[in-house]
Amino acid sequence: MTNGHGGGEYKDLVVFLAAAGVMVPLVNRLKISPILGFLAAGVLLGPDGLARFSGALPWLSWATISDPGQLAQLSELGVAFLLFMIGLELSWERLRALRRLVFGLGLMQVVACTVVLAALFMLTGQPLAGAVVLGMGLALSSTAVVMPVLAERGRLKGVVGRSTFAVLLAQDLSVAPILITVTVLAALAQNAGLGGSVLEPAVLGRALLTLVPAAIGLGLLVLLGRIVLRPMFRSVARARKADQGGELFVAASLLVVIGAGLAAQAAGLSMSLGALVAGVLLAETEFRREVEVSIEPFKGLLLGVFFVGVGLGLDLDAVAANPVGVFGLAIAIVAIKAAIVFGLARLWGLAWRPALETALVLAPAGEFAFVVFATGLVEGVASPGITAAVALSATISIFSIPFLALLGQQLTRPAAGAPEGLPPEMADAAPDPGEGATVIVGFGRVGRLIGEMLREHGQPFIAVDADPATVAAGRRAGFDVFYGDAGRAEMLLRCGVMTTRALVVTMDSPAKVDEVVRVARPLREDLTLIARARDDQHAARLYALGVTDAVPETTEASLQLAENTLVDLGVPMGLVLASIHERRDQFRRAFQAATPESRRHRPMRALRNSPLNHRRPSPTDQTT
Repeated sequence: MTNGHGGGEYKDLVVFLAAAGVMVPLVNRLKISPILGFLAAGVLLGPDGLARFSGALPWLSWATISDPGQLAQLSELGVAFLLFMIGLELSWERLRALRRLVFGLGLMQVVACTVVLAALFMLTGQPLAGAVVLGMGLALSSTAVVMPVLAERGRLKGVVGRSTFAVLLAQDLSVAPILITVTVLAALAQNAGLGGSVLEPAVLGRALLTLVPAAIGLGLLVLLGRIVLRPMFRSVARARKADQGGELFVAASLLVVIGAGLAAQAAGLSMSLGALVAGVLLAETEFRREVEVSIEPFKGLLLGVFFVGVGLGLDLDAVAANPVGVFGLAIAIVAIKAAIVFGLARLWGLAWRPALETALVLAPAGEFAFVVFATGLVEGVASPGITAAVALSATISIFSIPFLALLGQQLTRPAAGAPEGLPPEMADAAPDPGEGATVIVGFGRVGRLIGEMLREHGQPFIAVDADPATVAAGRRAGFDVFYGDAGRAEMLLRCGVMTTRALVVTMDSPAKVDEVVRVARPLREDLTLIARARDDQHAARLYALGVTDAVPETTEASLQLAENTLVDLGVPMGLVLASIHERRDQFRRAFQAATPESRRHRPMRALRNSPLNHRRPSPTDQTT
């Protein structure tokens, strides 16, 4: 089966994949945001780009995207995957800690921007319903663009990242009420057009009844997620442990994202909101980190589809016909929203630097604006002409986000040691797991004892283990344990290896310990890396791989057994201590020789004196 523009049924998808393979490495080499690469690819390969010349040059139909609709559903999935990943980074505790920013600053931003923009559109002659639709659509910002841009610039962990995330989360939660409001406005406008009253109770009642299915659907989604998700992933993890296919975990993760999105759509909510709820529910489980690793490649690729779709939607003919009007409206949208967000951020306690940077990245329009505009057109409360012009300017504003993020970071670069102005609710928000904490790989008997000792001394830690039963037991005991394979760099990064104070590897399989050490050491040369070794030969191998300390369990146990045996047999304590010390020194010299030259600056601590060795010999011990 072929399409009408040449090429096969999946030709446009193949063109996208080819563009991703060429554009992303190119823009990375040029140190440009990959998002701009995808946006540029959409413009270049779209109907208003090279595809317009396919009539004169038929071969171009094979190298351009002639049917943007083919990528539309994949684009929607990309946004859903992004919201799912954001949900995984949340927890009910963190959401509760950020509630003042989410339900205060975030919702106030949506309301204030809607009111101001709607009033301005009414001044241009638009009716109330149409102006409100345009205002609500433009009040939203682009989660799909802003979050990856901030991540690329390393701004997610600080005040700007948290405040921006809180506002974007509030906007995502507002999508469903906004769409419902459009439907209500349509019903009220129709009743007014028939000669009735806009505020007629019966009309308002019928319109507000549309809220009921959405509320019920959201409640059922949360309830079903709490009941089903943990048992489902536990079953998949057991199958994976039995070597029945690691792809099952990927399949289960995809099922959750798509299934939650479709369930939300069926209830009248957005697909992305359903994915967000599923992510928040999974964030409370031990499978959170493994799901993040499984989903990441799909999220990146599908988000690329979304950005290409935004580029495809840019009508270059319309821009060329009225460049002053299009760019002028885009600049006005950005300026008005930036002023409102900056004022509200200052009102909510942010210092001027993070407030300005937050305002700049949130000022452009977002992807949900097009959803709101489309709903307004379908319901008949938005004028097609003005809506098309506003959508075009909104697209232009989305293109400006990477540049505005760069501008904001440059304008607000703080002086050395200057405080960022963290509001109290941000300071109380739970830190990311693994940030500054010790990471324990393997939570069996040895790992659990280490965790108990760390807890006893007030040292924060998280643990990761590939056995679902061990993880479940650790969770029941109140430990912060996650399911996952730490032999992959992606998992260690998700567990916070770049900020952790120490990584302790405790598994009883020497091959698995070696695998984790080989992956962990290249990630951070300054990482304190402590590993459990089977014997002295294994310890020497681990030192060669770059561990800070390796503790050979059989060697140390053998030395202590020999020490106690010799003392109990009547051998003088002094001779026993001397021989034990000599043997330990032999092992230390062997470990030192195995250690790379660059890491020989610190003393070996693999073998410690036992408590018996700390006892001062009595006169009776020194007998001949």
